[in-house]
Amino acid sequence: MDSLYDKKLFEEHAEWIDTHLSKFYADEEVFVFHEIMSMDFHLDVYLIKSQKHSFNILLTSGMSSMEMDLDQNIKNRNDLKFAELILLLPKEIEFGEIHNGENENDWIISMLKQTARFPHHYGTWLGIGHTIQATEELDTYDKSTEFVGSIILPSVTFDEDFTKIEMDGHEINFHTLFPLYKNELEYKVEVGYNKFLDLLIKSNSKEILDIKRPNLIPKKNLWNLFNKN
Repeated sequence: MDSLYDKKLFEEHAEWIDTHLSKFYADEEVFVFHEIMSMDFHLDVYLIKSQKHSFNILLTSGMSSMEMDLDQNIKNRNDLKFAELILLLPKEIEFGEIHNGENENDWIISMLKQTARFPHHYGTWLGIGHTIQATEELDTYDKSTEFVGSIILPSVTFDEDFTKIEMDGHEINFHTLFPLYKNELEYKVEVGYNKFLDLLIKSNSKEILDIKRPNLIPKKNLWNLFNKN
């Protein structure tokens, strides 16, 4: 496993993402939170506001600038080693012109960037079904939210023509980030991805971020869920 600073940079991927988005959205629909200073690798976040959707979109650009470290025994490794993260937002969530961590909703962008950096800093990878904690101690992402981690999901809103870029033998996947409460994260870790997915389907959870969404597992039902599985 190469260290972060020894890894090859695929800077062309950022250009591919920009070109890819231009196939779906006009220039005036797309804004970029450019990273002013990067201590490791450059990571921008797109904000897409389109009248075609009832939601806005955040998309990272930079996570795929390096290969993620996948175990040799994983099938289709070449299809999984490059990824970016996507998050759908209600139209009413607004951001300042600059992401500096001081605006009310900046924690959402910080959550995306923190997750995008994780596999490269820890020599691992993120794919469908993986969970990640905000901190080792399961602190929340921000004092304004109770979310302590996230799960990586496939998009149910977009098809592969949007969520996958294939060029020059490289494949970049756009994965959905779905924030979790503490007991939801613990439940998924305990029972696995498929049973957690059943819980999402049963609750009819939406892909669009709901900062105040009901907990999928009310505390009074937690013991029964664990025992059932």
